[in-house]
Amino acid sequence: MRQMVSFTLQQRGFSIREGGNGREGLQVLGTDRVDLVITDLNMPEMDGLTFIRELRTRANAKFTPVLMLTTESQDGKKAEGKAAGATGWIVKPFNPEKLLAVVDKLVP
Repeated sequence: MRQMVSFTLQQRGFSIREGGNGREGLQVLGTDRVDLVITDLNMPEMDGLTFIRELRTRANAKFTPVLMLTTESQDGKKAEGKAAGATGWIVKPFNPEKLLAVVDKLVP
């Protein structure tokens, strides 16, 4: 899934950084500013909600759009994501066009 997302965004000209779970994602980002963060809800070591909450405490990512890309579609989970700081939510499976349409809205 990460490969498909990376390929789709690279084809659009985005530069990509990847982490295999929430902890790695935070390490990869460090203190750098990025245009968009895409995360899953269900990840090993640190789930997506915990990742977003931690990300939002960092000055470099306080206002960075965060897109949750996950198999979870329950309204309760979406509400939790929004409360944690997610900007948008896409349910898997997704198609590249839908992903790019959402990214275009989040990244000017």
